Parts: sequence; structure tokens; C-alpha cells
Amino acid sequence: MTSPTADLAEALVLDGAAQDLLFRQARSANSFTDEPVSDEQVAALYDLIKWGPTAMNTQPLRLVVVKSPEAKERLVGHMFEGNKAKTAMAPLTVVLAYDTDFHEHLPTNFPHKPEAKELFGTEEHRHGFAAPQAWLQAGYFIIGVRALGLAAGPMAGFDAAGIDADLLAGTSLRSFAVVNVGHPGPDAFFDRLPRHDHDAAVVTL
Repeated sequence: MTSPTADLAEALVLDGAAQDLLFRQARSANSFTDEPVSDEQVAALYDLIKWGPTAMNTQPLRLVVVKSPEAKERLVGHMFEGNKAKTAMAPLTVVLAYDTDFHEHLPTNFPHKPEAKELFGTEEHRHGFAAPQAWLQAGYFIIGVRALGLAAGPMAGFDAAGIDADLLAGTSLRSFAVVNVGHPGPDAFFDRLPRHDHDAAVVTL
């Protein structure tokens, strides 16, 4: 007899192995091996996740790939204490930021409404619009990392203003998350935490 989970899995177009890779068996990693993440993998990751939808095709997410030892040291200095060591040891760390000048690209990215750029005349409005769209893209980013066969360790414990004033100084980028990326180490995962079941999370009207 098949389990309810197996029955539900059969309703999806993705095969079971892909479902497990992206969701059921995927975990947030807290440690990594020293196997590097290549530039080609980063390029493949972005080429995949760029297709995820955003409102008005604004695409405000920017990936700040921290590779050099000097840049990593500066970044670690802005992480909260509990995140310093694992960030220092991760083979690759990416600062997720949103571009407050995203509207400048709308004539190209949203060409059927040439006047769309004018909707975002104030910086306050652009911040308020870009942040939730970039968080949406952050979800695509994590799934994309998993699609590469890697693990992501997303973190919110850092001094965003410090990163913005240091690594992002002189740009229109504002950091909102930091993600370690790589092959998970042997002690990478905590015990799996519970998830809401369908009846607790889904409301049908």
C-alpha cells in the first residue's frame, strides 16, 4: 500500500528524486566541506533562478559573491557571533541584496509600459517595493542552490548597515540576507524540525 506522501508525490510533474532534492531531503546547512564552489556553478545558478517571476519583472535581487580572503574577513566582521565561524569556513558566501535603483532597468525589463519607471520616483517607495520582491527571489536562490546538488545556509544574523557601509559602499545595493553555499559537512544538519500539515496551513474559501 502506498503512503499518502507517495500518492501526493505522484500528482507532481517532477519525479520523486527531484522532489526530494529540492524539498523533502534538502536541509539548511551549518557547516561545509572545503570543496570549492566554482564560478561556473555560480553562473549556472543565476542563469536558472533569473527566470523566477517578480512584480512588474523588476528583478531587484543582486548577488554579491564573497570570494577573496580579504572580502570574507570583512564580511565575517559584520556577522553576529554565532554566525562568524561557519561563515569564515564556508567555501562560498553570497550576500543577497536588493538594488534600490532597480527602476532604471524597467524600460528594458518591462518594455510594454514605458512609463513604469516613473512610478518609483522616491527612494522610500523603491525600498518598500524592492525588499519583498528580493525576498521572493531569495527563495528561488535557495532552490537553485539545491538544484546544483549543493546546500545553502541562509542567515539573518548580521549587521546589515555595516555590510552596506563597507562591502556595498558607494552602490545602490542594500543587504538583507547572507547565505553560505557548498557541500554539506558531516555535522551540517540539526534534527529536522516539524512542518505544518495541510489542514493547519491551507484555507479553502
